[in-house]
Amino acid sequence: MKKEAELFKVLGEETRLRLVTLLAIRGETCVCHLAGALDVPDFKISRHLGVLRSSGLVEARREGTWMHYRLARPKGKLASCLQACLENCLASNTQVKRDLKRLAKAQCAPAKRS
Repeated sequence: MKKEAELFKVLGEETRLRLVTLLAIRGETCVCHLAGALDVPDFKISRHLGVLRSSGLVEARREGTWMHYRLARPKGKLASCLQACLENCLASNTQVKRDLKRLAKAQCAPAKRS
């Protein structure tokens, strides 16, 4: 029961819940697009994604200077059910709809050259 409680604890923070919901609906997404979608600075999004990554909920891959995140393959029935619920149940949430609208318009800033 400890693992399950930890999963809910991680998802109990609004920004992280919004992030995993976007990833459930849209799939792999660049951190800069997620920051634009939530209208939150990249560094704050990265911190929340780090917590989600440590919990095993998300995975990351680097592409050049950008990090792309996706939901991890569910580990157990509860995680699988939660991912389905995030994708299906929260898609009609007003905040999620706003986030998705901003996500559609989000762009990454050009990489700085030294």
